[in-house]
Amino acid sequence: MSNIVRDSDVVEITEPPYFSFGEKVKAKRTIRNDGTYAGKEIGEILAKKGEEGYVVSIGTFLQQFYIYGVEFMESGNRVGMKKKELDPVVNRDEDIDLPLPAVGGMAR
Repeated sequence: MSNIVRDSDVVEITEPPYFSFGEKVKAKRTIRNDGTYAGKEIGEILAKKGEEGYVVSIGTFLQQFYIYGVEFMESGNRVGMKKKELDPVVNRDEDIDLPLPAVGGMAR
């Protein structure tokens, strides 16, 4: 018998990841070590609420959730986070002007 408790019946991995590599994100709440972060005491703060970082890896957990490896700028910690624990820094509803990529060495 398994003691694993699932957060919900939703299976995120049937869809592409919500966040992408290199995307700037921020922690929705303060994240503390639950005992799975090596070299830090249990309960020690790994990322403060609102701290910003970048998605540096994307994995899965329990064949259900994406886990985003986020490198936080202020603390220097790399923490595995679920989608519900993160917000994008750039609001996805905003129209933003992104530079066009250079093609053949010439910008358009």
